[in-house]
Amino acid sequence: MMAGRTYGGKLAVGVAITVLLTLLTIAISVAGLAVVVSAKDSAITSATEDLAGAEELSRLMEMRIADYRNYLLDGRPENSRLTEEHHQDFRRKLDELQRGISDTASQEMLTKIRGLNERHAAASAEMMTERAVNNDIVAITRINDTKVVPVRTQLQQALAELIVRVRNDVDRDRQESSTRANQAIGLVIGLGVLTAISAVLVALRLSRDLKREVGAAVGHIQSSSAQLEAAAAQQVNGGRDQASAMSEITTTISELLITSRQIAESAQRVSKIAEETEAAARAGDATIDQTRSSIGTIRSQVDQIVQHMLALGEKSQQIGQVVDLVSELAEQTNILAINATIEASGAGEWGRRFAVVAEEIRKLADRTAASAKEIRTLIEDVRGAVNTTVMATEIGAKAVDAGARKFDDATNSFREIAQLVSTTNDATREIELSTKQQTTAVEQVNVAASDTARVSRETEASAVQTRQTAAHLSTLSSDLLEMVGTGRH
Repeated sequence: MMAGRTYGGKLAVGVAITVLLTLLTIAISVAGLAVVVSAKDSAITSATEDLAGAEELSRLMEMRIADYRNYLLDGRPENSRLTEEHHQDFRRKLDELQRGISDTASQEMLTKIRGLNERHAAASAEMMTERAVNNDIVAITRINDTKVVPVRTQLQQALAELIVRVRNDVDRDRQESSTRANQAIGLVIGLGVLTAISAVLVALRLSRDLKREVGAAVGHIQSSSAQLEAAAAQQVNGGRDQASAMSEITTTISELLITSRQIAESAQRVSKIAEETEAAARAGDATIDQTRSSIGTIRSQVDQIVQHMLALGEKSQQIGQVVDLVSELAEQTNILAINATIEASGAGEWGRRFAVVAEEIRKLADRTAASAKEIRTLIEDVRGAVNTTVMATEIGAKAVDAGARKFDDATNSFREIAQLVSTTNDATREIELSTKQQTTAVEQVNVAASDTARVSRETEASAVQTRQTAAHLSTLSSDLLEMVGTGRH
């Protein structure tokens, strides 16, 4: 079938066969899986609904029994009503299950459950009627154990058997669905194996034809490759020269990079040092200002001390004079008062008034003595003021010391500024040296660039021959394309 076809035609036929087999496999796989999934979902859904319905019957039965027992205990109408409602719900659910279940055995079990339910409902109704007129719980319980409990036990056993039956049906449906799924998987695997075998056969056939038809073209390509090899040898030599030149360029560039980094670091150091210099200068100015302020304060305090000392000296002299005068007056007054008292006592009746005057004079003398004491107190206050003045003098001395220290700090700050300026000069010299190194490195780059240009010219001469050989290879490639079916054979 492929005898007269080109390689491109054969490849197209092989690809078409592989694609058809792949599409067929996909279609069959999708259809089979869809059928299996649909059947499995339908079976599981139906069985699950049946199981849920059977369990719902059991739940309704338990609720009805609970309400029935509550009624027997307390006789409330509400429990009777709930018992009847659950009984009706039980009947409706039973009808739904009978309409939905198609299994014969399950239908028979549902019929049995229906009969037992009616018997249980009748017995329960009879007991509730009896309970309405009889309040003897013991008697009601005895009758219930005889009539209702046996039927209820049978009904619960039947419900349990139904649930077991439905669960078995669910397990059986699940196993059948799994079996169908395994069959579908087997079919898909078989088709996949068939597709793989077909693809391998087509690939082997195409590979054999390709080796046979391309073999001749490979011979021509090998002869052209020899010419390319000679040209490539020249290009390798030129490439080596270029590599050496580029190595020198790379080394030079590395030196430039290192030098640039040194310059950047030096510049950073200069900037940092300048900032430190500025900060130190500002600190020196601030220190000088503070020192000047401290000196002004010291001068003001010294002036105040001088004024206080002068004033205190004058006040001390005045107070001393006043104290002396007061003391003399007090002594004389006391003497006069004593004499006046003596004279008054000798004058008899006429001296009483004079005695009164003498008494007043004596009191005045006492007051004068008290004033003298107050004056002494003032003198003590003056002494305290003198002490305060002394303390102020000490504070002034301390301020003077602080001013001296401030001057020392200013001196140190300016020394630091001088040292930082020296460091800045050193960094500037390093920057200058790095710049000279960069100049030398740039000259080396120029030399390496010249060598690279020379090697490039030599490479260009070799590239001409390589282009001619490439043209020949292009012609052979066109023949190869025609051979594989792209052009005319």
